[in-house]
Amino acid sequence: MIKLIVGLGNPGTEYEATRHNAGFWWVDVAARDLKVSLQPDRAYHGLVARTSVKGENVWLLEPQTFMNLSGKSVGALARFFKIQPQEILVVHDELDITPGEAKLKLGGSHAGHNGLRDIHAQLGTDQYWRLRIGIGHPGVKSEVANWVLKKPAPDQRTAIEDCITRTSLALPHLLAGDMVKATQMIHTAKPPRPKPPRPATLPGTEKTGAADAEKTQAKGAESN
Repeated sequence: MIKLIVGLGNPGTEYEATRHNAGFWWVDVAARDLKVSLQPDRAYHGLVARTSVKGENVWLLEPQTFMNLSGKSVGALARFFKIQPQEILVVHDELDITPGEAKLKLGGSHAGHNGLRDIHAQLGTDQYWRLRIGIGHPGVKSEVANWVLKKPAPDQRTAIEDCITRTSLALPHLLAGDMVKATQMIHTAKPPRPKPPRPATLPGTEKTGAADAEKTQAKGAESN
């Protein structure tokens, strides 16, 4: 089962609405669903909450070390409570996934994500779970740093928030260790397709349509 859920982000009001803080947003929802409150804990360099699920302790963590030192916080808590890497879920922003979608996976490269890079180093392995929240890519590699530290456009923010709400429904399966079911729920929790626009009325058909409506009404009146 998952015993430690970590949301990645940067502390401070200037960062709280930026794309890089998508992991914080997800853990905030998880804390609400589990009815716990995250509190500062200097020993683990972050905001921490603990609860019990079916007799097992579960921890929520939002490192306050800034992104590049996320592993300092994760490693400190995991080592003290003897939590194994496979029992850790790290929730983070993902450039290569469209806003509104998410992916769950075990292990793999940090792909240049500085938070994951430090967690790799502190845990000494890549074999922990990641929930990747899509934030989209700016299209140019040189713009990535600015992209993740900026607020998403309103439509993207809505898509990300909706994705977090949908994927949080997999929380019971994650905590139970049913990663197959959790993966199925998360990977199928895609945004609804937008409805196609209604066809515009062609010029010159307005009067015809009105005339047809009048004929229909007249027939209906006659039949009564």
